[in-house]
Formats: sequence, structure tokens, C-alpha cells
Amino acid sequence: MLCATAALAGQPATAAGAPGSYGYDKGDQAVTGATGAVDAVGLKSGGTYRSSLPKGASFYYGLTLDAVSDVYVSVTAVPPAGTTVAATDGIRVSMQSEAGTGCTHQSATFGASRSPHPVAAWAARETGKALCKGGGQYYVLVERVDSTGSSSDTWGLELTVVSEPPLAQAVTSDAPQDWNSASPEPATGEARSRAGGSGFAGAVAVGQGVWRGDIAPGGTLFYKVPVDWGQQLSVSADLDASDAGSGYVSRALDLALYNPVRASVDEAGVGYQGSPRSAALDVLPPVEYRNRYFVVDHESGMRFAGSYYVVVHLAAQVADDFGQGPFPVTLRVRVAGAAHGGPGYEGRSEPRNVFDVTSQDRAAAVTGSGGGGDTAMKVLAVAGIGAGSVLLATLGAWTVAARRRATT
Repeated sequence: MLCATAALAGQPATAAGAPGSYGYDKGDQAVTGATGAVDAVGLKSGGTYRSSLPKGASFYYGLTLDAVSDVYVSVTAVPPAGTTVAATDGIRVSMQSEAGTGCTHQSATFGASRSPHPVAAWAARETGKALCKGGGQYYVLVERVDSTGSSSDTWGLELTVVSEPPLAQAVTSDAPQDWNSASPEPATGEARSRAGGSGFAGAVAVGQGVWRGDIAPGGTLFYKVPVDWGQQLSVSADLDASDAGSGYVSRALDLALYNPVRASVDEAGVGYQGSPRSAALDVLPPVEYRNRYFVVDHESGMRFAGSYYVVVHLAAQVADDFGQGPFPVTLRVRVAGAAHGGPGYEGRSEPRNVFDVTSQDRAAAVTGSGGGGDTAMKVLAVAGIGAGSVLLATLGAWTVAARRRATT
């Protein structure tokens, strides 16, 4: 839950159920945060890191930046299952120059459900802003925000650093004004089975369509959607009715969207009393470089092509009133509009291709690559129509992907 939509006071609540553990990137490098900037360990653009955050801690991490690239640092906080959190508990992430000038900051909290789950906040050094110009030493500060009575358990952290190169040719510094802001109809059609991943790194790819998975109370599912320049994404999530139990759980279903640098774009949530409920994101603009000049997050966040992360969480407290589940959840994804060329970067991003949508990305959205195991076979079994041609196309995509991996 982002701080802008979660300024809710509340007493801590102990999580019920046993959700699965967060899926860290296998390539994460272990680092230890420093209590002061002078001792901060250095992070590098393109790197992913694993750290930890004790109760009440504030830790620094260092960055050496050039003068021309925009650099984004995302921090995912992972509280252990069964820990006790309040609505306003979470993390605050900020970036500052060596002189102590603040660049940007953001907070993320667990929100009204008081259900512990992975939450992410980000900070950036943007060369087009008045503050934090020039190369040199910068610092990321990660602060844990706790309420009285919250558990003292240490939280895990996953940090990512992404650099965006400058443009070869400058564009006007104003946001687009002529995009379609009408609310789209949710995607329809037969739901296809697609189990979600357990973290950003293992997010399972989906494309336009209706996707169905199971989620246990306290669990979090990670999906990713390839969205190219000029395309407009819309997402909603449906939680089925329960046959057993009664009661009401505040913000039981949480739907969040993060962009390719794992920066939060939008979030929606609904309570649950056993009847079907739906959560839908705000209307998002088509992906354009100039969206960064919008003011609100759900517009300015749609500034890159690449994989957009859809994260679904079911509050642990659902188990108290409606049982352990799992509960069916349906994801409705629409990607509208024709893709066009990008803005023309001078140089490449770190990590490479993070702002690209490749043929492999599009194939993965069909097969469910990215941590879903045998999901592709489940999709074929459910889809039914044209199974033979779909199977041939899928096998062809796998063959091409395998050849590419073998040559890289």
C-alpha cells in the first residue's frame, strides 16, 4: 500500500495462515546496510541485491553516478509470514547527494488489511530535475517505519538499481494531452489457468486475456505484462465467492502495478464478505517517454516500455472468517493500441533491454514463462480451440528461445 492511499491508523494484527516465501532473484548479491553514509556499501547500475532491515533501522547504501543517466532504485521489503504489522508500518526510501540534498523519496505501507506481504518503494536521481544534477557520490536511505506493538522480526530486503540512458535527441518536456482516458471494458473470454510467481524475479508472464489462479490467505502472486511504446494497459482482478464462513475483511484483495524499474504505478483494493469482489486500477495512459512529466503516479509511472508487474495479495485475515482456501482469483488484462518505435536512447540501459519488448517477451506471455513451471501445458488444456496450431507455435517459440539462450 502506497503512503498516498494508506494514511490509516490502526492497531497491529497478527497474520493468519502460512503464505509462501518471497522468491528472491537467484542472482542477488548479499549486502549489509550501513548506519551512516560514510560506511555505505556501493551498489552498481544493473545490479540486484539482498539485504535485511531490523525493527527501527535506517540503512544507507552508496551509488556512484554519471551526470547524464537517470537512475532508479527500488526496494522491496519482505516481512516474514505470521509477523504482526499495523496499517502504517512499512518502509521509506529516499535518495540524496553527497552534500545531503534530497532527490526523491517514497513510502510503502501494509495498509488497512494489516496483512504482512512484500511491499516496494523507490527513489530516483533524474537529470531533468532541478535537484541532484551532476555525477558523483549519491546515497540511498532505507528506513523502517514501525508502530508500537508491531513485531520485532527482521524483514528481508531486495534492492534493484536500473539506469536509463539519455535521449539522442531531446523531446519537449510536457506531458501528452491527447490520450484516451475513457474507462476501458474489462477483458472478457474464457479464463486460462496461469499460476503466479512468488517474487518480481520469478513473475509469470501474461498477455491480453483472462487468467485464473489460486491464492491462499496471506499469499502474494506476481505476474508481468509486456507493454510496448504506444500501448495502453488496463488490469482488474476478481475474487470469487466463498462457500463457507462469514464476516468482513477490510481490503482483503490488493492489486498493485509496478513499472519495469519496479516503481509503483497504481494500486487498488476491496474488502471481502464472502461475495464476489473486483478491484480495478485507474485508467492508465499509453506508454510514452513524456509521461514522466505528469504529476500523479499512475500517469507518470507509465514512462517506459518493458515488463509491467501485476501483484495480487490476499489478506491473511481472510483465513479467520472464510478458511484457508485457496481462493480462485481472476486477472483481466487488456493491452490496447499499436506499438511504435521508442524515443531513441543514446546508449543502453543497465540491465540491458529492460526498456524493450522482444519477441521472446511476447512468446512468454503466451506460454507463461518466468517461473510458472508447467503452466504452458495448463493453458493449452484450457484453451481448447485450435490446440494443434497453438501447440506448434508454442513449440516453435520454445525452440527459438532455446537457440537464443545457447548463443548468448
